[in-house]
Amino acid sequence: VVRSYKATIQQTLDILFLQEGSEFLSSTDASSRDSADRTIIAWDFRTSAKISNQIFHERYTCPSLTLHPREPVFLAQTNGNYLALFSAVWPYRMSKRRRYEGHKVEGYSVGCECSPDGDLLVTGSADGRVLLYSFRTASRARTLPGHAQACVGTTFHPVLPSVLATCSWEGDIKIWH
Repeated sequence: VVRSYKATIQQTLDILFLQEGSEFLSSTDASSRDSADRTIIAWDFRTSAKISNQIFHERYTCPSLTLHPREPVFLAQTNGNYLALFSAVWPYRMSKRRRYEGHKVEGYSVGCECSPDGDLLVTGSADGRVLLYSFRTASRARTLPGHAQACVGTTFHPVLPSVLATCSWEGDIKIWH
């Protein structure tokens, strides 16, 4: 171990390095009935200092973070059943105009990811579905029937962009083409 960071007394749910690698984000389960500060924390990699803990102001935790491959933005999967879009440069503001809705998270640690070209977003759903969204319009591009239980993981193949892998709470993995 060369450096250590202490977010809160709660669990850290995900970590995401930003483009240049000098900053990273962590998501925690530190939300309460009337506050969500510290849900997403920005850190300075070199000094271990917190840059901001006032990034996400809604009362939901964010079990998954993902960086867009071409735009200076990141997405956070929220337990409010939507993907939130944020600027990946300080002051890390959330987009009020673009929100990706229509799937259910409901307490599962559901992941999300951008396609290698950045045109599509993919996420699982607590009801087993796999949802693909247009990055630009936030509209649903496709819904796949997916799994019998919660679809918690989705990832695009790094070399074959038309190949998608999904996994579920029940332990099965599916490859889509």
